[in-house]
This record gives sequence, structure tokens and C-alpha cells, in this order.
Amino acid sequence: MSTDRITRDDLEAKLREISGDVDEQVDEAKSKLVAGAVAGALILVLLAYLLGRRGGRKKSAVVEIRRV
Repeated sequence: MSTDRITRDDLEAKLREISGDVDEQVDEAKSKLVAGAVAGALILVLLAYLLGRRGGRKKSAVVEIRRV
């Protein structure tokens, strides 16, 4: 075994190094996730609008009024 002891400073330095890498990856993933969520929400709204228009056309009656 080696005689070098692990100190508190060693542990803190290593944990900060590891957490720094994770924080950078999380920030990158967040921006992609937000962009994907916004795109998905827009697609859902557009789909609901188009299906609602189609349903309205199918169910609406055409009424013709003529004067006699």
C-alpha cells in the first residue's frame, strides 16, 4: 500500500472536477430539450387546429335561404 493519504482537499478538487463536467452536459441537454418541447407543442397546437377545422366542416350544415 502506498503511504499517500487522501486529504479533504483532494476529495473536494475531484468532486468539483466531476460536477463541473456534469453541469456543462446538463446545460447543453437543457437547451436541446427546451427546443424540442417548443417544437412539439407547436406541432400539437397545429394538429389540434387542423383537426378542429376538419371536424367543423363535416358537422356544419349548409343552409340556403331563398325569397319567394
